[in-house]
Amino acid sequence: MGGLLAPENLPFAVALALLALLVVVQVTGLSDFLGDADSGDGDIDAGSALASVTGIGALPFIVWLSFFLATFALVGLSLQQLVAAFFGSPFGPGAATGMGLIAAWPVNTAITRLIGRIWPHDETTAVSVDALVGKRGIVQIGKAMRGNPARVAVRDMHGQTHFVMAEPHEDSATLSEGAQVLLVRREGELFYAIDADGPLRLT
Repeated sequence: MGGLLAPENLPFAVALALLALLVVVQVTGLSDFLGDADSGDGDIDAGSALASVTGIGALPFIVWLSFFLATFALVGLSLQQLVAAFFGSPFGPGAATGMGLIAAWPVNTAITRLIGRIWPHDETTAVSVDALVGKRGIVQIGKAMRGNPARVAVRDMHGQTHFVMAEPHEDSATLSEGAQVLLVRREGELFYAIDADGPLRLT
């Protein structure tokens, strides 16, 4: 059996490349500027037939897709090695893709449904976005400056985690990655925050 870039393994190499791209997009925060990739999370009932068969709805879509790509690649490559060991040569690209999809689908569904039980969902219809003003959060990615917002994780009154984009309340302030902040106001989709350990407080 050839290496990862051999023709018979190309579908799995492509899956791993797409997975790496998704990781880069999430780590760099580009997903916040390219649109809400997880918007499908609230559109699919986790108890529906589709969610039951695929696991979609149990996790944000981009997370589900990441797990699926990883499962497809790892299961497919493993099966190719088994086929080569038993029959002397692996399947061709077409047959390998079909085999990988059939084998990876139930595995991925089981994994995503299990993780979905403990995954903190970002959105809830029970809490208004305005209710996050006055809540504490943590800067997750990047450094927030005026004109350059950073992603902040904040929990609502029900303990559900939301991810919002926030800039410092003061023009000259910066909020570094890992800093605890307090959301003091909101304008549209953008929040403004202060250092939770600083001298400013909501009154």
